[in-house]
Amino acid sequence: MSSIKDFSGYAPTWCPGCGDWGIGIAIKSALVQLGLTPSGIGVVFGIGCSGNMNDFLNAYAIHGLHGRAIPTAIGYKLANHKIPIIVVTGDGDCYGEGGNHFLHACRGNHDITVIVHDNRVYGLTTGQVAPTAMKGALSKSTPYGLIETPFNPLALALTQGATFIAQSFAGDAPHMISMIKRAVAHKGFSLVNILQPCVTFNKINGYQYYRERVYKLTDNKIDDKDETMRIIREVEKEKYPLGIIYQNQQSSYHEQLPQLMNNSLIKRKRFSDFKLLEKDFI
Repeated sequence: MSSIKDFSGYAPTWCPGCGDWGIGIAIKSALVQLGLTPSGIGVVFGIGCSGNMNDFLNAYAIHGLHGRAIPTAIGYKLANHKIPIIVVTGDGDCYGEGGNHFLHACRGNHDITVIVHDNRVYGLTTGQVAPTAMKGALSKSTPYGLIETPFNPLALALTQGATFIAQSFAGDAPHMISMIKRAVAHKGFSLVNILQPCVTFNKINGYQYYRERVYKLTDNKIDDKDETMRIIREVEKEKYPLGIIYQNQQSSYHEQLPQLMNNSLIKRKRFSDFKLLEKDFI
């Protein structure tokens, strides 16, 4: 049985009070409770404060390029579809630079779990606004206030075909652990958007801000897209739902590939093993 220590790497260097601390321990706890081992999972990290977890989490891991964590994870999954693949990324990395990859991973229903640290800023580069920043937000990149309206990742995930959408809050470790476990166990594309205060560069959306505005879902119809969209649009009123917002079981991408019916790609040793017969497509 694995332990938190087994999944621990170097000591984290995040700012004191950063929401990443809570997310980090929640991920490790979820992996332990799922009975997984560091050598039995694949993790791909994006660039940013969240990506620094590459040094703090012990697993078979890849530190991807900025915005490219998701396609790297998809390749990882196709090469070895028998292990869980997790993406740890930030809102700027995933929804900004990686937005195109995000929407196509949703529509492909790739069997990966994407855990997003959503702090509304580019924290590693000292606080420029990220796609989820609120309209009017002041930062080094928007000294007169942000003109655009905030990006809604939950709405995009729903409309583009994600089959598991959840949201949690970095100030509630038990809830994060529960959402991450459910996401990893789901077969298909899973998004866990975590509302994560940046205590250094985002003085507006802090712990108290979220505690006054989050609420937990209890009886939502998680397979009803119309009801889900109604819940998602609550963020326009600064009300943030926590829990499984949508879930629907469909065949994932790799399950529909004839090349993977008998074995994973990493188990194939001869070139002839990759040749497909006409019967594979009938």
